[in-house]
Amino acid sequence: MPQPIFTAIGHLETPWPTPADCPRNGRQPDPLPECRAVLDPRWHDGLAELEGFSHLVLLYWLNQAPPARLQFTPPFDDQPRGVFATRAPSRPNPIGMSVVRFLGFAEPGVLRVQNLDCAAGTPLLDIKPYLPSTDSEPAATMGWLAPHRTPRP
Repeated sequence: MPQPIFTAIGHLETPWPTPADCPRNGRQPDPLPECRAVLDPRWHDGLAELEGFSHLVLLYWLNQAPPARLQFTPPFDDQPRGVFATRAPSRPNPIGMSVVRFLGFAEPGVLRVQNLDCAAGTPLLDIKPYLPSTDSEPAATMGWLAPHRTPRP
């Protein structure tokens, strides 16, 4: 099987210097801090027509993640869980994903966003528009995580 090759398109700027400083998810800090997705200039043309989207999906490489663990007990639970039944960063491929609120551009190539939960300097891999008609599954269930879900206002 050919090995994938990723190219970072930029980096993420957040108020958290290390993974230990990050909230458990991007909806927990109150108030939600404004973060930035900073693109390398060679990718700026790919941002055309992004205005008008209220939310985006950011994919990023958790470059400070610990080595992969296939099973572990989450800090807020008392049972061992498989890594693929969690969103823990210690994965075979430490790819992070966040649905973020898009607040507009700070300057060309710099997106203002909220709802991130990664450390400052995290490499950004991709940006996709969030489409509520396609990406939302209102009847989805959360398995063992249901009692631990983050309440929404």
